[in-house]
Amino acid sequence: MGRSYTQNMQLIIDKYRKAGQPWPTTTRHIAQWAIAHGLWKPQASKLLSLCADHISRAMREEYIIDPQGRKVRAKHAATIKKGDEQETLWEDIRTGNREHMAIAFQQRRQQIVGDCHQLKIDVDSFNDNQNSEQLIQMCLDFTEDVAEIEAATDYDAA
Repeated sequence: MGRSYTQNMQLIIDKYRKAGQPWPTTTRHIAQWAIAHGLWKPQASKLLSLCADHISRAMREEYIIDPQGRKVRAKHAATIKKGDEQETLWEDIRTGNREHMAIAFQQRRQQIVGDCHQLKIDVDSFNDNQNSEQLIQMCLDFTEDVAEIEAATDYDAA
């Protein structure tokens, strides 16, 4: 079985590093090197996905000010199952129904939980295998962080 697109991209990163290119670096530098060395070129089948990814990114980064003066994300994605297929539908917070928005919010929360879980694994692995100094401690309770941001926002609004 062949490699996935992601595995091919990871192979490009490995080749970049083995070629003695600067590290750490930016994804733009790796992309520039990969294109210059003929390791990546846009495939017609990927152009639709690339455009869709850019549209998705633009929707994730669109914010509005709600009637209470809060900066909120305008567009929200909910992944639903249609038959045997999964489909991600986007909705605007100003026009979306409760069902769509509840699914979108819960899925975003699960993404955050997944990110926190992976962060804990990464920190634990670093502390166990690479860190000979003081252990890096990572608190995953964000209650105080959110309260501080809300307090700063309330103060700014006053």
